[in-house]
Amino acid sequence: MPVLTRLIPSPVVVDIRPGALDDLAGVLADERISHSGRLAVAVSGGSGTRLRERVAPSLPGATWYEVGGGTLDDAVRLAGDIKAGRYDAVVGLGGGKIIDCAKFAAARVGLPLVAVPTNLAHDGLCSPVATLDNDAGRGSYGVPNPIAVVIDLDVIREAPARFVRSGIGDAVSNISAIADWELSHRVNGEKIDGLAAAMARQAGEAVLRHPGGIGENDFLQVLAEALVLSGIAMSVSGDSRPSSGACHEINHAFDLLFPRRAASHGEQCGLGAAFAMYLRGAHEESAFMADVLRRHGLPVLPEEIGFTVDEFVRVVEFAPETRPGRYTILEHLDLKTPQIKDFYVDYVKAIGS
Repeated sequence: MPVLTRLIPSPVVVDIRPGALDDLAGVLADERISHSGRLAVAVSGGSGTRLRERVAPSLPGATWYEVGGGTLDDAVRLAGDIKAGRYDAVVGLGGGKIIDCAKFAAARVGLPLVAVPTNLAHDGLCSPVATLDNDAGRGSYGVPNPIAVVIDLDVIREAPARFVRSGIGDAVSNISAIADWELSHRVNGEKIDGLAAAMARQAGEAVLRHPGGIGENDFLQVLAEALVLSGIAMSVSGDSRPSSGACHEINHAFDLLFPRRAASHGEQCGLGAAFAMYLRGAHEESAFMADVLRRHGLPVLPEEIGFTVDEFVRVVEFAPETRPGRYTILEHLDLKTPQIKDFYVDYVKAIGS
């Protein structure tokens, strides 16, 4: 009897270690990625310039494209430039904006994408989604998974610490997102992809329970692996459900209501996750999550990122409107302003100030 299985879209190469960037040329020489050495490499005008000087000598067949920002126009422009050449693959070398622009451009011209992130700010480095600013604000666009991911932990350590902290918040928020998915399954019968849920949950738990700190390679290794697994989990499920629940609705509400004051993606997601865990009655888990976030220097109270309690209450009340059709603890409780205020007071007491 044949063994039936499913194919999981995932990178053919995942290289996470100190010094990985020095072997990038070897990864790109893989016949599954590039058979001719003709590559389109997208970099930023800032840190990308320094990395270009380091990497370019080992990639003589590459053409370098400087990306101005993280907008849809930037990505479309990059795709148009790349289309004129005969390339085997696109390489995105830089932060999240560069990776997302390169993802979109590669998908638009039908080429595989190699992601070489220079920070660990969020789980988009290996996800099937490109998040780009557009005329309406910000949009998410479906794209194929990267064919390869190369993460040099030495490069990661050189990035500002706030980027690592943001990645921690995003990874840990998986735990809350899976709880929301399970809630929707119980209440609405929404189907759960068990493999995707397991990957995302374990990624979050690995970061949450690791005793190390942001300056240690062992911890950065686990964080990078967790972010990669989170991205693959989204590919397995076919949407962002494994990594996006009430935590991300709260994050989106911050961005939409206070676009000029919003904190980093991971900071807002981590805070949202800790509060959402409290809302669903997981008080001990919420307090533990808040303790871990604090240990890594992340906020667990809105005041710590410059927002008043009333503004946070407004964010939580507005959050369900950011993802119509998604069912989380916020939709389940359908909280009004007085109730949110009461929950917040109890949350502050539970986690300690």
